[in-house]
Amino acid sequence: MTLKKAGLRLRRFREEQGLTQAALAAALGISTSYVNQIESNQRPLTGPVLLRLSEVFAVDVQRFAVSESDRLTAQLRDALADTAHTDRASAAEARELSESMPELAQYVVDLHRRYRHALERNAAMSAELDAGAAPTAHEEVRDLFYAKRNHVAELDEAAERIYEEARLEPRDLAGGLARLLRERYGVAVADLEAGEGLRVKRRFDAETGVLRLSPLLTPGQRAFQLATHLALAECDELIRAEADAADLSGDEARGLARLGLANYFAGALILPYGRFLRAAEELRYDIDLLARRFRVGYETVAHRLSTLQRPGARGVPFFFVRVDRAGNISKRQSATDFHFSRVGGSCPLWNVYEAFAHPGEIRTQLAQMPDGRAYLWVARTVTRRYGGFGAPAKTFAIGLGCDLHHASRLVYADGLDLANPGALTPIGPGCKVCDRTGCPQRAFPAIGAPLEVTDRESRFTPYPQSIPTED
Repeated sequence: MTLKKAGLRLRRFREEQGLTQAALAAALGISTSYVNQIESNQRPLTGPVLLRLSEVFAVDVQRFAVSESDRLTAQLRDALADTAHTDRASAAEARELSESMPELAQYVVDLHRRYRHALERNAAMSAELDAGAAPTAHEEVRDLFYAKRNHVAELDEAAERIYEEARLEPRDLAGGLARLLRERYGVAVADLEAGEGLRVKRRFDAETGVLRLSPLLTPGQRAFQLATHLALAECDELIRAEADAADLSGDEARGLARLGLANYFAGALILPYGRFLRAAEELRYDIDLLARRFRVGYETVAHRLSTLQRPGARGVPFFFVRVDRAGNISKRQSATDFHFSRVGGSCPLWNVYEAFAHPGEIRTQLAQMPDGRAYLWVARTVTRRYGGFGAPAKTFAIGLGCDLHHASRLVYADGLDLANPGALTPIGPGCKVCDRTGCPQRAFPAIGAPLEVTDRESRFTPYPQSIPTED
C-alpha cells in the first residue's frame, strides 16, 4: 500500500472526527508537530501510525492509501483526454490534482460523465432512435459497484450468515435453497414448461407462491436463480437502502441497481466469503478447481474472486471483465486501480481477445500499462447454449487481472518470468487515449496529440505523433 502524500487524507479524517491536531496526536501517542508534518506531506504516514489509527478509531487503513487516487487519476485522464483541446493534461498533472484535491477531481470526472451521457442521448435523438435512458442507467450502476471496489459488505455478511444458519452445502445447494424458500417464505419451486423455459430463466407467481425455473439451467445456475429470489425476499429492505443511498438519476437506474445488488447477494450466498476465500488461498486461485469444489461455472468463480475485499480478510484484488468477439465489454468490475477508457475502446494487444482463438483454454499474459503499472492477466472463453441442436450460443471471453506484485499468489504465475521487464506486453487503455507512440497496432490517433504528416516517407507505425521542438 502506497503511503506517500497521505497527509490530505489524514487531515480530512481528523476534521471529520472533529479533532484538533493536538487531540489526534494525543490519541495516537505522537507529537503534535509529527501530525502537522504528516498532514503537510513532510513526513510519511508510517505503518505503526496506521495501525494505531486502526486500533483507536476502528477505521479501515485503506482509506489513507494513495492507491485510491490511482483509480481517480485514470478516470480523470480519461475525462480530460475526451476534449477538443490540443494540449492534453499530463499524467503528472492529473495525479497531482487527484492527490491534492480529490473532491475537485471527482467533480470533473462526474461532470464529464454527464457530458458523455448528454452527447449519447442527443446522438440517439438526432438519429430518431428510441434509446431511452437504459445506457445511462447501466453505466450508473456499474459506477456504483466500481466506487464500492466491487464489495458490498452488508450483503456479503448477510449471505454468509444465511448460508451457515441454513447449513447449506455445495453438493446440493439448489435443493437446500429450495427447502429454505419453502420453510421460511412458503415458496414452492417448480419447472417452467419446456417451451417457456427456452425464453425465461426464472418467474415468480406471487398469487400462488410458486417460483418456476427453466429446466435448461445447470445445478449451479439453478442455485443462483434461487439465491437471487431469496435476496429479494430476505434482504429487500437492505437492497433498497443501498440503491436509494446511491446518487442515481431515476427509477430505472435504481431498479437496475436493486437487481444488480440482488445478483451480488446471490453470488455471495452460493460462494460464502470465508469458505470461498480459504479455498481460493488453498488452491492458489485456480479457477477450475474452485468451480469443481463449489459446483458452479467458471465465470461465477471469476466474478466472485473480484469481490473479496472485506477489511481484515482481503483476497487478491482483481479486475474482472467479460467481452464478446466484437470487443463489447458487457461486464467489468474492479477491486483494483486498473481502468480501461470509456472513450478509447480497448487494446487489441490484451490477451482477453486472444482467448477467442483458443476456445476453452486458459491464456496468461504479463502486461504493462503506459503508466508503468504491470499486471498478470488470465483469460478464457465460456460458451452458453440453452437449446438443442441448432440453437444459438453465446460466447464470451472472461478476463481476470491483478497487479504484478500479487502474481506469485496465483497458480497461473508458475513458470512465468515475473522479474523480467522484457516479458511484459505493452498494452493501453484504448487507442484514443493511449500515450504510446510506437504501437504498430494503433487503430486511431490519440485525442489531442498532433500528428506528423509528411508525404516524404511512410512508416510501419500508424498515426506517428510529431515531437515538439524547443524554440
